[in-house]
Amino acid sequence: MANKIFLVIKREYLARVKRRSFIVATIITPLIFPSILGVFLWIALSDMPLEGSKIIEVVDENRTFMLESNEMFVFSYRGLDREEAREQVVQGNRYGYLYIPDLDVNRPLGITFYSVEPPGLSMIGNLEAAIQKKLEEIKLFASGIDPEVLSDLKTPVNIKAMRLAIGGGETVSNTVVNYGVGFIAGILIYTFIFVYGNQIMQGVIEEKSSRIIEILVSSLKPFQLMMGKIIGIGAVGLTQFLIWIILIGLVSSLVMGYFGLQMPQQQLLEMSGSEMANWQNENTQLFEIMELIQGIDFYTLIFSFLIYFVGGYLLYGAFFAAIGAAVDNPSDAQQFMFPVTIPLLMAYMGLFIFVLDDPNSNASYWLSIIPFTSPVAMMGRVSYGVPWIELALSISLLTSGFLFTTWAAGKIYRIGILVHGSKVSYKTLWKWIKQN
Repeated sequence: MANKIFLVIKREYLARVKRRSFIVATIITPLIFPSILGVFLWIALSDMPLEGSKIIEVVDENRTFMLESNEMFVFSYRGLDREEAREQVVQGNRYGYLYIPDLDVNRPLGITFYSVEPPGLSMIGNLEAAIQKKLEEIKLFASGIDPEVLSDLKTPVNIKAMRLAIGGGETVSNTVVNYGVGFIAGILIYTFIFVYGNQIMQGVIEEKSSRIIEILVSSLKPFQLMMGKIIGIGAVGLTQFLIWIILIGLVSSLVMGYFGLQMPQQQLLEMSGSEMANWQNENTQLFEIMELIQGIDFYTLIFSFLIYFVGGYLLYGAFFAAIGAAVDNPSDAQQFMFPVTIPLLMAYMGLFIFVLDDPNSNASYWLSIIPFTSPVAMMGRVSYGVPWIELALSISLLTSGFLFTTWAAGKIYRIGILVHGSKVSYKTLWKWIKQN
């Protein structure tokens, strides 16, 4: 039996990895992200010397708005009127001019920026922030309050979260990092189940409609054929995913190397003790980010991802195979797809509403335990840290769920794969499952 299943796995795997579409998608997709990174780096580096050339002439009828220059633009105050300032912009001597009419500080209306090129959203936002800050200073002075005294009263607070281990020790924890890791892992599993599960269903429908399946079942049991197809297509997806990880990491390193940049880990390895201390003092935020990354339990994360990646796919893959066997064309499959996709949609929505917001809530717990939602929901919790007893319970129930769906789908597949030209209902499916 195992040998025949392996032959089906081999057939499904080789038939798909040899397709031109698989090769193109596997090579092109990993190049997209490094290419975007390269474009952004090129734009950022090419724009850096131009930032200082953005000189803005200020025409202030109040004669009180002395705005501070920053890295984006330099403010010029030459006492020009609007026509003279406009001429400076048209001739290219100024990037633009800012007109501030005689205004009421409580209702600052009529402020206008003129330029030849349309300004970006961030630039207008920075101008608005600069003027708003100046208006606040003017109003504070009018109230008899020194703005510097008020500024000294504002003290930023940054709470550093530490996670205590039961056996001793502590690790740095950050909700933003945990949220990001859980979000990416959960969405990857959700997407993988949908994409490759749909491929199983489409493949079964095509073979059934072409009557190839009748030849195959003459030498194979329907259950062997179903399992071989599910595992074979899953292996294709896993292969593609691993290639993507390797290529994205390799090409991203090459892109950063082209621009003369290094990964932070590589920089740290090349530093001496004194250089490390200086680097830590000068790059406090980056060092904190790396400390947060080191606080992530990557072994548990990778182990859990692989388990739920495979387990979730096998659980739902059996359903997709059963649906494909029960119908004659994709349009008939829609009525059976709805109840299968509801748990996945619940897991997807629960990931954002409950799990990532509060991984220890009751809703998060049950979403990560129930087999039909656990592949997506548990990955959102694992990034925050989950007790091993809960992880073991979830994996055990997922395994039981996979065995149950495989049993039920096998019953449907065995009969439905040879049925043609008849409309299948839920009642019919239930009858097939109950048959011995």
